[in-house]
Amino acid sequence: MKGAELTLYDVLAEELSRDAGVVTRRRPSLRQLTRFGIGGEAALLVDVSTEGSLVAVLERIHEYGAPHTVIGGGTNLVVADAGFDGVVVRYCGGALTGIDGGVRAEAGAELQSLVDYTIDHGLAGMHTMTRIPGWVGAAIYGNAGAYGHSIHEFVREVRYFDGAEIRTLDKQGCGFGYRGSIFKREKSWIILSVDLQLPRGDPATLRAEAEKIRAIRDEKYPPTMRCAGSIFKNLLMADLPEEIAARVPGQVVREGKVASAWFLEQTGVKGMRRGDIQVAHYHANLVYNDGAGMAEDLRAVIEEMKARVRMEFGLVLEEEVQFIGF
Repeated sequence: MKGAELTLYDVLAEELSRDAGVVTRRRPSLRQLTRFGIGGEAALLVDVSTEGSLVAVLERIHEYGAPHTVIGGGTNLVVADAGFDGVVVRYCGGALTGIDGGVRAEAGAELQSLVDYTIDHGLAGMHTMTRIPGWVGAAIYGNAGAYGHSIHEFVREVRYFDGAEIRTLDKQGCGFGYRGSIFKREKSWIILSVDLQLPRGDPATLRAEAEKIRAIRDEKYPPTMRCAGSIFKNLLMADLPEEIAARVPGQVVREGKVASAWFLEQTGVKGMRRGDIQVAHYHANLVYNDGAGMAEDLRAVIEEMKARVRMEFGLVLEEEVQFIGF
């Protein structure tokens, strides 16, 4: 390629790939990086395996003024059909290391790998998160959890890059809430690793409990289903207006939360379809790509679901999924 034909992203790709901890790819299909299997291309994909390389990559991107975004495993990601005209960065460091009373997990580790590690080492608590897809960094970002536990319960400290330097926050500083954290608000902060402190447990007992949860989740969200799990966050009973709370059957309230699926079901969204985007017939908060689904159709279905709940209950559902390129 002649020098005059080089684009910003060609130059960036060439420069960044000189670092042994960096792998670049021009014009990657982002649909292949998301569980929905939806979306267009990025101008450049940069996979980074070390903290030092990540800092250097982000500094270089800022020097060039290139638009960019940082993603994890793509589980909760909806990418526009037109893609993202910029740099997509993934921190792929995935080491799991035993520490006193727990484990240190790099942000690029598969969450299931962390779950398996804790079970094998007789550490309890994370076993309830078996079969939750995605990477550890995203689990911290969204305070992932299931079956009575959320990951924040076990956090000792989180290491992150704030755009200027690498820092650490203790559990309190992370500002965890239901499916949220300070990192969801400070989107320029990049999670690097987390230290988890976990109680002891019997590996055989933990593994047996995890297998039961795995069977339940696989029935609800088959591993081959192209979906993000639940689309919307559940609602806190204490936050509901009195007149709405009075309409909620007691049996659907669990741990102070009401499943968004209950509100959605009352509006008749089950089975709703647009193109190849389908709301499951058996679960009102499950939307999946049933073929060659388009992001435009997925966004329209999500908006229709929100509109129906808003009209019926006056409530605004909040998505768990994140959007890129819209």
